[in-house]
Amino acid sequence: MSRSNFKRSSSRTKRLDQKSRSSRKPAPSGRRSRYSEPKVISKKPATLPQFRLLLVWGVLVSAMIGLGGKLYQLQIVQAPDLQKKARSQQIVNISPYIPRRSIIDSQGNVLATDRLAHILYVHPIQFKTTQEDVANQLSPILENQTPQQLIERFKERNTGIQIARGLTEGQAAKIKKLRLDGVDVNESYTRFYPQEKMVSEVIGYVDSYRQGQAGIERSQEKLLERELLSLNVRRTALGEIVPAFLPENLLKSNDLRVQLTLDLRIQRAARVALQQQLKKFNAKRGAVIIMDATDGSLVSLVCEPTFDPNQYYKSRMELFKNWTVTDLYEPGSTFKPINVALALTAGVIQPNTVIYDSGVVKVDGWNIYNATKTGNGAINIARILQTSSNIAMVHMMRRLSRQDYYERLQQLQINQKTGIDLPGEVQGYLKSEEIFTRRGIELATASFGQGFSLTPIKLVQLHGALANGGKLVTPHLVRGLVDVDGHLHWKPKHEVEEILSPQVSQQVVDLMETVVTDGSGKVSQISGYRIGGKTGTAQKAGPRGGYLPNAKITSFVAILPVDKPRYVVLAVVDEPQGANTYGSTVAAPIAKEVIEALISLKGIPPSKNN
Repeated sequence: MSRSNFKRSSSRTKRLDQKSRSSRKPAPSGRRSRYSEPKVISKKPATLPQFRLLLVWGVLVSAMIGLGGKLYQLQIVQAPDLQKKARSQQIVNISPYIPRRSIIDSQGNVLATDRLAHILYVHPIQFKTTQEDVANQLSPILENQTPQQLIERFKERNTGIQIARGLTEGQAAKIKKLRLDGVDVNESYTRFYPQEKMVSEVIGYVDSYRQGQAGIERSQEKLLERELLSLNVRRTALGEIVPAFLPENLLKSNDLRVQLTLDLRIQRAARVALQQQLKKFNAKRGAVIIMDATDGSLVSLVCEPTFDPNQYYKSRMELFKNWTVTDLYEPGSTFKPINVALALTAGVIQPNTVIYDSGVVKVDGWNIYNATKTGNGAINIARILQTSSNIAMVHMMRRLSRQDYYERLQQLQINQKTGIDLPGEVQGYLKSEEIFTRRGIELATASFGQGFSLTPIKLVQLHGALANGGKLVTPHLVRGLVDVDGHLHWKPKHEVEEILSPQVSQQVVDLMETVVTDGSGKVSQISGYRIGGKTGTAQKAGPRGGYLPNAKITSFVAILPVDKPRYVVLAVVDEPQGANTYGSTVAAPIAKEVIEALISLKGIPPSKNN
């Protein structure tokens, strides 16, 4: 078929189709005609994209709300806790070495300080050579240890053996130069006491853990420790310390020093005098105390025997305590001036009162005698002290009722501590009021210083009240904190209590002067100076009651100058051996030497009325 015929046929077909469609009748209602056109249903636009948009928007809004809530929780609610945790991670605590304060005497002499020390340790397990070879190389450097001694030390354990401490710079350098395996020289700061034994009973010592264990080192621990002991610094994520957060003046420590009232020059003189007498009489121990009665400051406090605080580990433990504050004793006749002051205050005697001394008095069935076993007849108060009459003292104190006497002893605070700034002080012992007032023997023995006990420092405190016009001052050693120029920045406060009148106090001091000029204290006389004193020779009480046979404590207490009292000096010697051992022969010579040093070093002028 040609292309033109095909086109004609197609057009004809289209016309026929249009005609047939137009001639068709619509189908009855309810029935679809077989030839009817399918019904066209219009479709709604798709809602899925809009739903997805709303869903995404909801998720984003919810996320923003949740994030905001979390931020609020972290930055507002939990902020303090989180900051604390952050600081703990960023800040590190370091404890730089801060030396203890130095201790100096009243003249600025160093008594205790910290210094760099070289300590030799060996670790035998690390030796690359024989122990004999190591010992032979170390021995010439250490000087005081032989090779054999070192080998014995090496056998103690495998590692960490301390061979020597306190090596000199030269010794440390020589040992390091040897380059021996298993031999270490460590550097550490240690407490050093340049005066060695001279003030050890006062200063005490610091142990290897840097803890004060005796004396001022223990009682004044807080004062000796400097303020900056540790500090917090910030670090980076790598653990490096940020310099900007280090405190200012980190390396500049507080330079204040603890100054004592002691005078090292007088301390040395007192120790020498005491040592001589202890050796001469083969005594058990002794002590010397010098107090400025105007304020209670102690110029000297010596105990013998003592220890070297640089080598405290070599000493007996009983030497670490200062027995002038830790041990009680019966003061004996050195307490008689105090009793005279009580009787004068009560008005039962006058300085010129005369009392008859028959040589013996019987109390509650007990016979009481004088030390000489003889009587002195009718004697006045001055003569009672000069002869140290026990009998006259009994008659004197009997003029007070037992109750009155006991109350006056209580006012002296015998059974209370002095408050001295040393550790271990004990209070005195005075029997109960019921026992004291019920038995007459208690009053009688107390009248000449027995039947009760106190510490040597307490006796000094009571005599200080005689010297300063009746005031009970607190004995103390710490003057305060001073800088390098000696300026005082802090000082302790001490209580003062009046127990006697100035008139009575001076009367008793004048009476004590006659003991030195005309009585048992003549050995303590010093030309040109007025000195009051009282000797004492007391029986030593036993641990189970009663008194120990052939055991006594000799003592001498002095007050000077009489015309203007200021200083109290007490010398005590425990258990001197020999026949002629009394306060006048053993203790008084010590006091004289000490007083001479005191006069010279303190520049005390001669008495005007001498």
